[in-house]
Amino acid sequence: MSKVPELFGSMVFSGSVMRDRLPQAAWHSLQKTIQEGTPLDPAVADAVAAAMKDWAVSKGATHFTHWFQPMTGITAEKHDSFLHPVAGGGVLMEFSGKELVKGEPDASSFPSGGLRATFEARGYTAWDPTSYAFIKDETLCIPTAFCSYTGEVLDKKTPLLRSMDALSRQACRILALLGSPAKRVNAAVGPEQEYFLINKADYARRPDLLLTGRTLLGAPAPKGQELEDHYFGSIRPRVKAFMADLDEELWKLGICAKTEHNEVAPAQHEMAPIFATANIATDANQLAMEVMKKVADRHGFACLLHEKPFAGVNGSGKHNNWSLCTDTGENLLEPGTTPAENTQFLLFLTAVIKAVDDYQDLLRISVASAGNDHRLGANEAPPAIVSIFVGGELQGVVDALVSGRPFAGAAQPDLDTGAVVLPNIPKDNSDRNRTSPFAFTGNKFEFRMPGSSFNIACTNLMLNTAVAEALRLFADELESAPNPERGMADLIRRELAAHRRILFNGNGYSAEWEAEAARRGLANYRTTPEALAHYTDEKNVRLFAQHGVLTLSEMRSRQQICLGEYAKAVRIEALTLLDLVHRWVAPACIGYSRELAEGVAAKKALGIEAEEEQGLAALITAHTGALLAAARGLAQTVQALPGGPAAAAPRCAGEVLPAMAAVRAQADCLEGMVSKERWPLPGYTDLLFYA
Repeated sequence: MSKVPELFGSMVFSGSVMRDRLPQAAWHSLQKTIQEGTPLDPAVADAVAAAMKDWAVSKGATHFTHWFQPMTGITAEKHDSFLHPVAGGGVLMEFSGKELVKGEPDASSFPSGGLRATFEARGYTAWDPTSYAFIKDETLCIPTAFCSYTGEVLDKKTPLLRSMDALSRQACRILALLGSPAKRVNAAVGPEQEYFLINKADYARRPDLLLTGRTLLGAPAPKGQELEDHYFGSIRPRVKAFMADLDEELWKLGICAKTEHNEVAPAQHEMAPIFATANIATDANQLAMEVMKKVADRHGFACLLHEKPFAGVNGSGKHNNWSLCTDTGENLLEPGTTPAENTQFLLFLTAVIKAVDDYQDLLRISVASAGNDHRLGANEAPPAIVSIFVGGELQGVVDALVSGRPFAGAAQPDLDTGAVVLPNIPKDNSDRNRTSPFAFTGNKFEFRMPGSSFNIACTNLMLNTAVAEALRLFADELESAPNPERGMADLIRRELAAHRRILFNGNGYSAEWEAEAARRGLANYRTTPEALAHYTDEKNVRLFAQHGVLTLSEMRSRQQICLGEYAKAVRIEALTLLDLVHRWVAPACIGYSRELAEGVAAKKALGIEAEEEQGLAALITAHTGALLAAARGLAQTVQALPGGPAAAAPRCAGEVLPAMAAVRAQADCLEGMVSKERWPLPGYTDLLFYA
């Protein structure tokens, strides 16, 4: 670990490795593709493939794979060796440009939302040269897009790349009008990753965690997070060893893991990387989640990425920090010292505000899942209502612009701590707001709604495309304006007035905000099926068609896939809960109540009164009966579900989940009465408070 610069990116076919190994002409051609988004020259592929293979073999790789991101939300890979037979029974290690550029995985066994049938199996993977290849488990992994034989996209990467192109095109139009031309504008993303670590042995004894990722029953521990002593607390040695190992593995893969700390809930932690382009950040985050699980296993842990693995304590999110940067490194969301006078900043800020207001439904859809529905609106996560926090100074700027009066704000003074030995602290232009779904944090926006298990491609393609549309409308208007400078001022004032309703700097957890949001006309889709019903609304279809990001058939397929995933997840949880009740919990409760009853009978035979024990046995028997009755009701509800996802998903939200809650209420009550030796599952104290 003393040679981190040498370690970093050592398993990545990075720009510096390519520069050293590729012919100069091939190097320059590839860099133009990577940096400017120009089409890839096919003649370059063979040169890149040869250099990539030689480098990979020198690192011990024997196989290659097209590493892609189907609609499952996780990654997929099919491994092929570099071996090519030669005369005489020998082999050569070879890798061609054709193998680099194109692969053919089965497209019928991945979710397609009706785009593919079982008998229509051919699909293609295509090399993404903007994301570096890397070595994992002695295999060269080549990031690729994934599409069907008929051309529809079946992955998360391709629409994200399309949205990045759309955003760049429109942002460059605005910059040209401002006299600051750029070749490309990229969305820069830094996803903070929250997770839980629990003992692997305890994880193995919880069928609900194994099958669903969350505890479907479990009485609260005597202590939770109410003392607020875990957040940023001293990291336990075992966890610190895991974090050190994780850093090393991520650094080898060129992932800039920067920050690590304890999160709010017991056994909960966070890892945050340095910003990268949206595409690379998405690839890196998918890889990081896989590495986290592998490293945890080596340290005797299970890494939980479910949004709400434990009831009663904070769940885990993935804060999507998003900004806009030019190819020269300029941050377009940097307000400077005088934001009220910074026309460039105000134009892009206004575009984001308009985009979030116009497409709040798409942002909610981008974070919709069965797991995240348990987290959104709880005390550790923003509500399902999308709003924007801009802070006091920028709110003052907005109000002044809308009213037409001069902005009277002043620069923030340094914060004087009052202790002579401590320096004054430079003060930011706004506070932080943990309850805001979409908060401005200095020179970027933090979208706090995505769940910890999410592939952030969906979130960023929605955000990129919505902002691209706002910028397109701005550019169309300003390019035809007789006085573009005056036109910019009028446009900013008009659009801020039209979309000021989405700005909210207060407590997003409060009931008052929910009522106020309704008065403002903001959407509040509490469940995934409610949100997904709006995926193919006419304005959304028009948005994606306008920018070439998704076709109507691709949107419908994603809508069906998401509804299906939701219904399947809830159904699996319900069946798992029924299995726990019938094969684990109820037998334990029946056995313990019988044991108590036998003890009471034996004492009474000796003339010893045991009223409390008799009452406990009766209480356990009554709750066990209620548990079995609730389980019977749940089973009937599950059996009555319709087959199609569009019909099943709302029923899962409205009927199955409440039935599961009724079962859990009885089980958790019983856990507090049954002997620990008799209770068949590790409890919350065991899972969250380990040595």
